[in-house]
Amino acid sequence: MISATPSVFDASLARSGDAGIDAFVDRHAPDIDYTYYGAGKVALRDGLDGLVEPDENVLVPAYLSPAVVEPFRELGLEPRFYAIEETLAPDFADLEARIDDDTVAVMSVNYFGFPQPGLEQLMSLTDEYGCYHIDDNAHGPISVADGTLLGTHGDLGFTTLRKLLPVPDGAVLYRVADEVKTQYAPSPLAGSADRIAAADCRFVTTSAAETALGPLYQSIESMLDGADDPSSVDPGARYEATKASMSKLTAMVTDAADPDAIRTARRENYRTWQQVLADREDITMFYERLPEGISPYEFPVRARDPDAFLTALHDCGVVGAHTWPILRQSVFEADDYDTATRLSQEVVTLPVHQGIEPAAIEAAADRLQR
Repeated sequence: MISATPSVFDASLARSGDAGIDAFVDRHAPDIDYTYYGAGKVALRDGLDGLVEPDENVLVPAYLSPAVVEPFRELGLEPRFYAIEETLAPDFADLEARIDDDTVAVMSVNYFGFPQPGLEQLMSLTDEYGCYHIDDNAHGPISVADGTLLGTHGDLGFTTLRKLLPVPDGAVLYRVADEVKTQYAPSPLAGSADRIAAADCRFVTTSAAETALGPLYQSIESMLDGADDPSSVDPGARYEATKASMSKLTAMVTDAADPDAIRTARRENYRTWQQVLADREDITMFYERLPEGISPYEFPVRARDPDAFLTALHDCGVVGAHTWPILRQSVFEADDYDTATRLSQEVVTLPVHQGIEPAAIEAAADRLQR
């Protein structure tokens, strides 16, 4: 079985040498201020709080999970969605048309752990209009592109540790621009808990159950998860549920993790999917190249028949594949965002996390071909 996430018992969590997320960030972004949080959305709220005023607006790509804009709403800001291209680059004509005198920030997104296409042009645009640039790097906590840690291209950025590690929560707020550093005032949700909580114990127990029961556990989870269409998602409730400091368990795992080993494993698994799926005519790979320094979150493909492809993967033991993302209802229903809507239905992501052996991917692919 190939699961959606690594186990908390994964061997890559054994500290060796200069390991830990702190050491990795300090090595690749030595001049950046950063703070841990329980969730990236809460980190984003704190990072913006001293920089914005109610009734201003923030531009975010339409191809995005629905709860990401909730921090803006809490700060009294209007989230404005801009269209994207098939390549996941911004539709710059649409983006620029939505900027006005009240636009305070523009968000870019490093999808699947890769830098967003058109990033330099977006940075030039924010400079031209005097907007803050928010670098949403939820998918790529240890991705480094051309010597720059993803999440630190903007004036502020954030990343999500539970996209990388087998942890219940965890995020990092990056403060890059001087103004962001000086205006930052952490809320009580900044930092991490000082002791193990009941939720930490439940997470470990759940991880053990998933490891032991395998496909049965995944099937039960799928039946209990009602978020299979935009109308079933309550973004506000999801955001409120994340309002807690980073757990003690996450802090311990973050300190023990070996980012270089994790990145190496994820890259190897990504290349394995590339090789075993290269001859399939019913899918198109998003990224033919895996640039040096990138730690992929997942392996995204565009499927001609997503439902059939997902069923075939599940039957071959790949239970962690899924379409992405579930869009906000207002985006899903709007003609302006037809590309984002189409991609949300056609893009299938396959797991590449460090808990998978390349041989398991090869075996699944053999069954898939048969």
